[in-house]
Amino acid sequence: MSRRRRTPPPPAPLPQRDGIDPVRLRLPAAGPDTANWPTVRDHLVDRLAPSADTIDALLGAGAFVTADGTPVTPLTPYVPGLYVWFHRPRTPETPVPFPLPVVYRDEHIVVVDKPHFLATTPRGGHITETALARLRRDLDLPALGAAHRLDRLTAGLVLFTVRPEERGAYQTLFRDKRIHKEYEGLAPYRDDLELPRTVRSRIEKERGVLTAREVPGEPNAETRVELIGNAGPDSAARYRLLPRTGRTHQLRVHMNSLGIPLIGDPLYPVVLDPVADGDFREPLRLLARVLGFTDPVTGLRHRFVSARRLDGAPARPPEPPAR
Repeated sequence: MSRRRRTPPPPAPLPQRDGIDPVRLRLPAAGPDTANWPTVRDHLVDRLAPSADTIDALLGAGAFVTADGTPVTPLTPYVPGLYVWFHRPRTPETPVPFPLPVVYRDEHIVVVDKPHFLATTPRGGHITETALARLRRDLDLPALGAAHRLDRLTAGLVLFTVRPEERGAYQTLFRDKRIHKEYEGLAPYRDDLELPRTVRSRIEKERGVLTAREVPGEPNAETRVELIGNAGPDSAARYRLLPRTGRTHQLRVHMNSLGIPLIGDPLYPVVLDPVADGDFREPLRLLARVLGFTDPVTGLRHRFVSARRLDGAPARPPEPPAR
């Protein structure tokens, strides 16, 4: 039986704002709940987080529009499957005061060297202060998209795609493990820990829970850990981390399981207070240092090396220049 091809949504009738796309909602199909929503306004009040007064104010300002740009009014009837767009009300964000250097750029991709504390893409309370929004504004590339993501607290190389129709080809590199990734981390030194070694375990993370955890079962996470610099007992050591998979918090979990948690980690082994916006004193000592792949569009072989440095451990061996 052939699958019915899903009809793509119509293009957004609203422009980006500060590099951020408008939010797209599709009203649910007819069902038991729709009887409670005679108007679009009733659905928005029921399903969105803002108060009814906030929804009414946004409706009054014409903030919600349909596919042809027509503003939704308080009396617009509920129509199952209707698309509605709007921009979330902007809240103040603490600027991340670190540069976002472009390592490489062509007509297909942009590679940047992300600083610590800057989120890759809009999420939660970090919307305009993200690498994606900043690059869209600075490079005047409104269609730019992320091919993958680094945690906000992790620094290093991130790959973005210029053309939406090509994004899937680059995302497939990560899905199919056809991309070489090397991370660098600073952590305590243990003279009783035999390295290098490959750590394999099953990692699961529940929505709404800050930490991931290792559980019994078939391994779904694999990391090779190598010691590349050590100044002796009671000092920080430098490690090369080579993930074969991409589970949430994988490197942090595996380093903690070895008894050498990454320096500056606010979650492993002990959950501390969340890193507050504007607190840039203690970065997580984790860096996405090398990114290598064959470009699926141009066929070029790329190898990029971060220029960032993690302080507090012996010098690393020399690296060949990025190209």
